[in-house]
Amino acid sequence: MRRMEHLVIGLVGMLAIVGHGARADGDAASGEKIFARCKACHAIEQGKNRVGPSLYGIIGRHSGSLEGYNYSDAMKNSNLTCDDTTLDTYLTSPRDLVHGTRMVFPGLKKEQDRQDVIAYLKQATKPQ
Repeated sequence: MRRMEHLVIGLVGMLAIVGHGARADGDAASGEKIFARCKACHAIEQGKNRVGPSLYGIIGRHSGSLEGYNYSDAMKNSNLTCDDTTLDTYLTSPRDLVHGTRMVFPGLKKEQDRQDVIAYLKQATKPQ
């Protein structure tokens, strides 16, 4: 009986870990709500720059490379590629990753918020 209890406890633990890992990619619907904070400066539509550049096609884009937007020298010279890891670090604290950026947003401190926004950006800004 004791072996069975250990087996059940182990399986429950594994399911909890697997379930948590599946959530790590983020929830795009939640990310859309969180992204509302970003809309004052960023659009997701192609060619629509605001105070910040359009985020259309952001995934995989090299930093400071969108034609028609006047980036800070810090962003142009940061040599970053917008992937999950870079976006997570940037969204945590933009000024810590790119010293001298003009972006004044302080960042998203909650990891799940960042993962949700990244999931939303992947879905909403993907070129068709």
